Amino acid sequence: MMHSDQIYSIVLALLFAVAAGLVGSFALMKRMLLAGDVISHLALPGLGLAFLLGWNPLLGGACSLFAGTLLIAQLQKKSGLSADAMIGVVFAGSLAIGAALTPEEDLVDALFGKFQQLSFLTFSAGLIAVLLIILFVFRFREQLVLSLFSPELAAATGVKLNRLNLCFLLVFSLTVLVGLRFMGALLAGALIMVPSTIGRRLSSNLSGFLLASSLASVTAVALGFVLSLYLFRGVSLGPATTMVATALFGLSLLRKPSQA
Repeated sequence: MMHSDQIYSIVLALLFAVAAGLVGSFALMKRMLLAGDVISHLALPGLGLAFLLGWNPLLGGACSLFAGTLLIAQLQKKSGLSADAMIGVVFAGSLAIGAALTPEEDLVDALFGKFQQLSFLTFSAGLIAVLLIILFVFRFREQLVLSLFSPELAAATGVKLNRLNLCFLLVFSLTVLVGLRFMGALLAGALIMVPSTIGRRLSSNLSGFLLASSLASVTAVALGFVLSLYLFRGVSLGPATTMVATALFGLSLLRKPSQA
């Protein structure tokens, strides 16, 4: 029988999956889907430092993740280069620093995640983060869509594009942060990338896209738990979930892509 701490972990992971599916859908439309993989690596320096100093790894990862995200936004603004270019530059430095700082015995867990029991306080903090992500997506989804397809019209209707893009980047990073505990820094972005591509193939309208992406993400996490906890106990949750998500994408290829 599962303890309440284990139930907290499973519930939070499933809620994270919903948030990842929603955020990934807009990331795909903004053509920054690969940023999910890169941004997750920004947490590595903080994770490594936290392990060295005996701090809460998630707190350390949060500090470097959001500091890196803000740095990317500032570099993009000052240099005029694309977000992808800035993310690539910061990513290279973060990966090198994180690998150098993280103790060898903690490196696997930092990179690939681990099923850990959660206290009620940690669960509550994660729940608040997930609800904020979902609320942001549904509150600003029309503005996000408008800014994607007609930035000029969005600006004319009062949408502050720079602020909206920064907020989305921060929400994107918050989604990655929630997933770090389960997926690890190397694979936290996978649940943002893969389910959204499945949703895009299976739907031709925004509501269906968001729903299909979230369902694919939740299915991947649920089956990933089954694989890692019961069938292949030596496999971490991150790789197990990613394998399931990839298999689901393979199945989606059997269907003709939807035309938007």
